[in-house]
Amino acid sequence: RLIKVHTLKDSRVRKKTNKKMEKIEHKMVAVNGLNMHIAELGQGPTILFIHGFPELWYSWRHQMVYLAERGYRAVAPDLRGYGDTTGAPLNDPSKFSILHLVGDVVALLEAIAPNEEKVFVVAHDWGALIAWHLCLFRPDKVKALVNLSVHFSKRNPKMNMVEGIKAIYGEDHYISRFQVPGEIEAEFAPIGAKSVLKKILTYRDPAPFYFPKGKGLEAIPDAPVALSSWLSEEELDYYANKFEQTGFTGGVNYYRALPINWELTAPWTGAQVKVPTKFIVGEFDLVYHIPGAKEYIHNGGFKKDVPLLEEVVVLEGAAHFVNQERPHEISKHIHDFIQKF
Repeated sequence: RLIKVHTLKDSRVRKKTNKKMEKIEHKMVAVNGLNMHIAELGQGPTILFIHGFPELWYSWRHQMVYLAERGYRAVAPDLRGYGDTTGAPLNDPSKFSILHLVGDVVALLEAIAPNEEKVFVVAHDWGALIAWHLCLFRPDKVKALVNLSVHFSKRNPKMNMVEGIKAIYGEDHYISRFQVPGEIEAEFAPIGAKSVLKKILTYRDPAPFYFPKGKGLEAIPDAPVALSSWLSEEELDYYANKFEQTGFTGGVNYYRALPINWELTAPWTGAQVKVPTKFIVGEFDLVYHIPGAKEYIHNGGFKKDVPLLEEVVVLEGAAHFVNQERPHEISKHIHDFIQKF
């Protein structure tokens, strides 16, 4: 079913969240050869929040507060190559394969929730991709899934995703441009982390994201919406400080591993995701506007591949970073779904 809603009391939510965030605990956990940073709040059944690119645990600050207040334990890691998580070999993109990423999540669950057979998983963007594969590889670990922005994508046995993107969008598409190690990092360096993040996080155009060579981020128009509408200077600075320390290589390596992922996931060609699922996407999300995506999501293809898909929500007026842009609605959607289990 298609639900269209308008923004609810999100600015008030933000002010409250900022005060309550002080209670979030931070710890380091030894996971799968990494020293993984996690943020944690609340007690009760565990909800694992998995962030996307170019984000951090911090992307889930609003949802963590909301769900902790309602009797859940919210846990959000900085993924491999991100934020305060250390130990990933940045110079080797093959160590950022989907098997490594799902392996990190499984090891993290063993470490933080050894007595829970299954947990709730909520994920966005690259996190959603990790969550889909977690549910393919280890459905025994997941009670229910809420995925944002990135729908399930069946493995194409004929070509990997990078080849597919180049065929549709050409060499200037961001996924194509991210492939050569060091190249995009060199273009980002003189611009600075804060400007890069501001451009990406406030991108609201349903059209594809292009980085033409030599033009860098200038090719992307500035967001028409005031930054403070959902991302304050202070919040942007939190991201910028972390990415200034780490650089972008860790996050970009996820894209560089896409061809390896295609090889490694051959055994799961045609496999279904058999976990109860809710999917939420913004009306202006660029992923929702990929050719064929809407038809797949709404006309039965998605439900065929994810047979326990219970709900599809399209948020009117929202773009890609929907968990931060519309925090209250997303938190409520998550809660409404997971409390059934």
